[in-house]
Amino acid sequence: MLRNPLGLSYAVVALLAAIAVTDVFLFFSALHVWLLMAGRTDAAGFTHLGIDVTSVAGGLVGLACQVVFIIWFFRVRRNAQVFAPDLHRGGPGWAIGAWFVPIAHFWWPRSVAVGTWRASRRDPYGDGKGDGESFAVLNWWWALFILTALFGSFAGAVYEDADTVEEFTAGAGFLMGAAVVDIVAAVLAILFVRRLTSMQHAKATGMIPAAQ
Repeated sequence: MLRNPLGLSYAVVALLAAIAVTDVFLFFSALHVWLLMAGRTDAAGFTHLGIDVTSVAGGLVGLACQVVFIIWFFRVRRNAQVFAPDLHRGGPGWAIGAWFVPIAHFWWPRSVAVGTWRASRRDPYGDGKGDGESFAVLNWWWALFILTALFGSFAGAVYEDADTVEEFTAGAGFLMGAAVVDIVAAVLAILFVRRLTSMQHAKATGMIPAAQ
């Protein structure tokens, strides 16, 4: 049975936008630390509070986004099963489970997304070229998702382990870079969610005949 993913997509998009906002605050908090450590302003009263607060806020928003995104992802995967059941490896449950398999979570959810995207196109068995349904958005989203996960962890570790002025300067610089990458990843995720939801909505409402 098809279920409308529009409502969930709005929630996912709102949370992704909130992540981008916390990243903006993180960027400027890290910039403040970088300027202090570089001696460009008075370093008296140096504090990690700005970075700590934005990191906690970002973590909470990120956790909420992960939960709602996975629920949305499961719903669009189940819809894809109706559109073209022969285009998938494994059942819809892997739209949830694939995220929690060690190591494999670096590529398995993308495989689920590819099958879902293909099944949601006008012609599930065509090449999808020239009609706005190519895998470009999906591939860029996934590439930035992996990059921000790895680079964000690295930047956080460098900053947390810093003891000297040079190390704090480097750590703050890495945090600024990680924030920028995460903002780009959030924008691409929004495009991915909106596009896939639109494809499914169009197909399910009869604007484009679903595959039988």
